[in-house]
This record gives sequence, C-alpha cells and structure tokens, in this order.
Amino acid sequence: MAHFSPSLLPKLAASLLALTLLSSCGARRETVDLLVTNATVYTVDSTFSKAEAFAVKDGKFVAVGPAAELKAKYQAAQEVDAKGRFIYPGFYDAHCHFYRYSLGLSYADLVGTTSWEDVLQRLQQHRQQHPQAAWLLGRGWDQNDWADKQFPTKDKLDQLFPDVPVALIRVDGHAALVNQKALDLAGVTARTPISGGTITRDAQGRLTGLLVDNAQRLVGKDIAEPSPAEAAQLLLQGQQNCLAVGLTSLADAGLDKADIDQMAALQRKGDLKLRLYAMLAPTPENRTYYLKNGPILTDQLTVSSFKVYADGALGSRGACLVQPYADRPKETGFLLSTEKEYRELAKELAASKFQMNTHAIGDSANRIILNIYGEALKGQKDRRWRIEHAQVITPADMPKFGQFGIVPSVQPTHATSDMYWAGERLGAERVKTAYAYKELLKQYGQLALGSDFPVEDINPLFGFHSAVARQDAKNYPKGGFQMENAISRQDAMRGMTTWAAHAAFEEKRKGQIRPGMLADFVVLNTDLLTEPNEQLRGAQVLQTWIGGAKVFERK
Repeated sequence: MAHFSPSLLPKLAASLLALTLLSSCGARRETVDLLVTNATVYTVDSTFSKAEAFAVKDGKFVAVGPAAELKAKYQAAQEVDAKGRFIYPGFYDAHCHFYRYSLGLSYADLVGTTSWEDVLQRLQQHRQQHPQAAWLLGRGWDQNDWADKQFPTKDKLDQLFPDVPVALIRVDGHAALVNQKALDLAGVTARTPISGGTITRDAQGRLTGLLVDNAQRLVGKDIAEPSPAEAAQLLLQGQQNCLAVGLTSLADAGLDKADIDQMAALQRKGDLKLRLYAMLAPTPENRTYYLKNGPILTDQLTVSSFKVYADGALGSRGACLVQPYADRPKETGFLLSTEKEYRELAKELAASKFQMNTHAIGDSANRIILNIYGEALKGQKDRRWRIEHAQVITPADMPKFGQFGIVPSVQPTHATSDMYWAGERLGAERVKTAYAYKELLKQYGQLALGSDFPVEDINPLFGFHSAVARQDAKNYPKGGFQMENAISRQDAMRGMTTWAAHAAFEEKRKGQIRPGMLADFVVLNTDLLTEPNEQLRGAQVLQTWIGGAKVFERK
C-alpha cells in the first residue's frame, strides 16, 4: 500500500480539484459548427456595436462577443482566425435583375463603349465567336457616354448583319436598338400602334430601329429563351460573380413564375446558394396563381411582392415628368399604363398579403403612384409598399413617403452615373430634388439600397461609395455631387444589410450579426467605416459565407 507524506496531501487535493473543475468546464462547453475569432465585427445591430468573435450553429448566429468568452463557452467543429480582418453582415442588393443579368452573360458586352463605332466592333467580334446563334444580342450601350450623344440608328446594323436579327438593349433596359431583320420578324412597321412606349421614326417617317419602353416587347417576344440547362449554367455563373463581391441576398425585380421555379429548383439542389426576394411581374397569370396561393416565405426564397413599372428612364427620356424636359421642351415622357390600371392593381394588392413595388423615375410618376398608394392603403403604414428608384421628387411630394409609410428603394450609383447629363434633362432647379437620398431617409427613416444591376455595376461597394461620397469611380466631382444628400457610412451599411431586409419583411432573419439571425457574412480587407473615400471602391471581399458555410474565397 502506497504511503503519502502529510505535507503532500494539500497539493494533491488542489491538483485534483483543478482537474475536476477543468473537466466540468469542458463538459459544459456547448458544441457549435463555427467559431470566428480575432475579427473586427460590425454587427449592424440597433446600436451599431462591434465585436471580436461570434459562434454559428445550424446556419444561424448563436453568440456574439469577446473571443475569450466565446472560446470558454463553445467547442467548435471549425474555428477560424480572422487575422484582424473586417466582417460585415452579408450584403443585400435591394433592387437588381439577377435572372436577366445571368442570362445576359451570353450577350455581347457593350458596357463602357465610347462610340457607336466601338459598339459595332464589339458586335462583329461577338458574332465571330458565336456564328451559329439565332440572334445577335448585346446589352449596356449608353449614348450619353459618347462624344456624339445622339441615339444611333439601325443603318449600320442592316449593312453589317442583314441576315441575322439584332437586338441591343440600352444600359437602363428601357430602350433597344434593333435591325430591319428583327423588325421584319416581329412584323413591326411605321404604322404599328403602341401605348406606353415609342417606335422611333426619322424626319421622313422611316423606322430608326430604336424602340423605347413597351415598344421593346414587340421584338422581345421573338427572342428564344435559353434551354433549362443553358439557363442553369448562366445562373450559376452569375451567382459566382455575386458571391465574389459579397452579395448573399438579392431582390430580383420583375419575374415570372417559371423564372422563380427554375431558381427555386437550383436552390433545393443546393447549387444556388444566394437568398432571393423575388418580385413578380404583375401578369394575369402571376396574379391568378400567387394571389390565390399566397406568399412564399422561406430562408432561401421570399415571394411576397409585385414589381410594377410606372414610367421609363431619364436617360431615354421615358421618365414621366410634371414639366417638360429641359432639353426637349415638347416632351414630358409617359406612363407605361393608365392611372386607372395602377389604381385597380393597388386596390387588388391592398386586399392581399403582397407588397406593391413600383418603378417610378419622373416626378409625375412618383406623384401619381404615391397618391394611389395612399388611397389604397387607407392608413396602413407598415405594408412596406415601395417606390423603386424614387429618382425625381417634387418638394411637395417628398413628405408622402413618411405620411403613407412608403419605402424608398434607391440605387446610389444612379446619381453618380447620371450626374453628367441629369441637369440637361431636368434643368438646374429640378435636379436639386433628384437623387435626394438624405431627404428620403429623413422622411421614411430608412433607405433600401441596391444597384439595379446590370444597369449599374454588380459591386455593392460602388454603391456604398456613391452614397457617402457622391462621387463616381474617378472620384469625380471633387467635393461630391449635391453633397447635401450624401448619407453617413453607418446608414449606407444599414441600407445594404438590415434596411434592405426590412424592405422585404426579412429583418428578423437577415442583415445583422446577432443571435438568431441567418449566419450570412462577408470578410473584407478594409474598414469601410474609416477608409478614405477615394479608396472605398478598391476594397476587396476576401470571403463570403452563407448560413455559416464558406461559398467564396479570394485566391
């Protein structure tokens, strides 16, 4: 039998007690899937607090706080040292066109062209690469970027591509230039009637090939959709581009049931990881199905709104204005449907569980839709009906956003893209109440921020920079464009996270790093809250995580 010195007994007892305590502490540590430490975490919670660590289990945040505290409490299957980098909630684009953007990846890229000749050169190169395609399609041209700012005509297209139909979508998606072959296929002539759009003619009455707003549909119906396999490949390619810039949730504006079903199938397979808030086109078929069956509300997919077009775009002079265009004194733009139709739709949706989200650019379109909203909602201030773009607002109409509880869903890069010519369209006085994001924020208390891609660049950091600095990629103009409507960095971050989620009734699930929220987050090399303005667009997304799983890492 072993004998112990009495002097050793206290030391032995202390050691046994320590081991017991360590053992019991270990037993009490909860198991989680992921523990991230050594980070600067911007939670974007109600106080905009910062933390250094968080834990994730079953796709949701379960704890946020000091690293030592979380390490003592949790045992993680995966532990990540963030190496001091900066973490934000997953970025949410509150207004984009993901489905059409993805399918458009097969088109000729005309973004950034400097002349009509540049467009033609790109088209010829694209045709050489895809000689068997039934159509020659392109997207992204903007005559405002050219020395000659006049709209092009189809003459050169007819010469270069007499036997293949051509359709070139303008950057804003509200105008297209087509060739004679495309017009012939669609049966469009100078006598074809059109409402809510323009079939442009020259001084001699001949078709120029330019189709504005509703006129585009005359030709668009003849363009074949890609096969399901081709569409799936393009959607996953589009997803990779989104993940690479930190996007985890998207509001895709204006879809049919078939489009949504296709993306939902990819989500169920686990291939499409992006979370989607899908706005429905208000077709009779969509209204019949969804108003009968009700909204779809899951962590991956929300279908609870209809996207309506009130007018066109300022760049193609389709925006509906109270007073004529400063550079076209006989034109005021136009509505794409009648006021009666908007009023009937608003009444129908007010009696449902769906939101009404209306594209309104011009001050007349905004006034008409705001008034119709107010009539239909009858004092219901938390239906979160939205004005998409809210681009030109008269001072008299601005308070209606707060009065009726209407969400301003805006795209900051529109201001810095349009600033070169918006004054010409609107005049010096009227442009002062255009792109008025700070004033809209004051009225409603929130802004949902998006990009409208592919109209603008897909990168949400460009919108963040435009919102706070009111400058474009060249950091122009010095001092910013109409800086009285710049917003703070905290509010810009809220606009692309928790406020974007609020605009979709998703703020209890998305947009913040706090317990109970979906564990979507991005890791950046830059502190967006302190980095100099001129360096914001150069910030890099290093990792993107959705539901606690890493879905992108920069190599």
